[in-house]
Amino acid sequence: MELAPATEPGSSRGRLGRPLGALAALGATWVATRTLLVLLITGVLKSPGGDVTADVWMIYHAWYGVLQTGTFPFDDVTWQYPPGAALVILLPGLLPWSYLVSFWVICGIADAAAAALLIRTGLRRGRALTGAWMWVVGVPLLGPMIYNRFDMIVTAVALAGLLALIRRPAVGGLLLGLGGIVKVWPLLGLIGTPSGRRTRRSWTLAGATAVSIGFLLAAGMNGAFDFLAFQKDRGIEVESVGALPLHFARIAGGWDGRVTMNYGSPEMLGPWVGVISKVMMAGTVLGFLWLLLWRFTSKRRNAATMYDAALCALLVFVVTSRVISPQYLVWLVGVAAVCLTVRGTSQRPVALLILLACPLTLVEFPTMFTQILASDPGAITVLALRNLLLVAATVLSCVRLWRSTRGEAPLPATVVLDREPAALPAAGYPVRPGIAYEQDLLDGIDHLGTPAEPRR
Repeated sequence: MELAPATEPGSSRGRLGRPLGALAALGATWVATRTLLVLLITGVLKSPGGDVTADVWMIYHAWYGVLQTGTFPFDDVTWQYPPGAALVILLPGLLPWSYLVSFWVICGIADAAAAALLIRTGLRRGRALTGAWMWVVGVPLLGPMIYNRFDMIVTAVALAGLLALIRRPAVGGLLLGLGGIVKVWPLLGLIGTPSGRRTRRSWTLAGATAVSIGFLLAAGMNGAFDFLAFQKDRGIEVESVGALPLHFARIAGGWDGRVTMNYGSPEMLGPWVGVISKVMMAGTVLGFLWLLLWRFTSKRRNAATMYDAALCALLVFVVTSRVISPQYLVWLVGVAAVCLTVRGTSQRPVALLILLACPLTLVEFPTMFTQILASDPGAITVLALRNLLLVAATVLSCVRLWRSTRGEAPLPATVVLDREPAALPAAGYPVRPGIAYEQDLLDGIDHLGTPAEPRR
């Protein structure tokens, strides 16, 4: 008698036959949904909530003109980004079309590249196409706004970095460092890397990339880091979790503050704002202290742990922020999609909550944004549901990440098979009695990906 895994490994699907039906469905869905987005952003179809292209043709294009002179727009309080963002703002100028059209083209390329990477990863052994579906379906649920913010580009870079971390940690670190000097949050993807040489390489490349690009931009242009002063002085943005108590108090007639444009976004100013800001910042600190505790006390890992930790850290970052702009949801969709490429991820229900939050985000912005600014009860109900989904996703992510790394790693289930070789599954890994079968949790990290030969 011999022992073999109770379930067949997922490695043979991509080798013995491509899931052509799934690939065709993914491709058709991507083309259909992105065609709809293009029709909406170009005005062929009427977009809910009106025109959302102003950030590109008015704000980004104005920054482009300033950046071309060799200086950052440091006298513009709407500039709230690390110096690497200048590279993204300048990028459309390399294309032959108008700035607006060129920006859309770059976002479309980033979107397609992210989908292709997720599909390619999903076809590998032990992986799944669920992550590709998360991206293909989740992005259009955010509406045409998503092609009018450079967060799509940053998310594609971060997604590529996360997917590269296991097999090519240096490349993964470089890409996450590049994303970090553009918008900081991609660096959170490094929090779950396992200790050892791979972590040293990825962290070193990420730090070196971010520091070197930041240094070169600061040396060659004026005002590279003036955005830090603007961030320090920000209030409570109207769509954030911290704004909900103020909205409810305003509806009840118990808050006499005001909503106004402040540092580039509509913020709530007045009583209690200072206290809520401190509470939110304390939440951020406590959240990341918990993540450090998790990192140093986790006892077991699998191929999904690094990605699960990245999603958990990003949720903590978003939910405890004083600002939740609608484009932040594409960050969460991207990292959740990476998690779902691994069948053993602990974050499946978390990804579902994020997906449910996407259409609510489209409803609150831009469809009901005017009512949000006025604290209309109906609009605030939609906003509260969206934010409560994100809070629930954060708590659930933390709980599931913690539980998935507690205790000793269990042995995989086994079944008793006949000794006759013909009865063994084609992709089985038979071993002699008394020898534990250990599944390759790192998805072919130390070998070329070919199935192991049966032990004799």
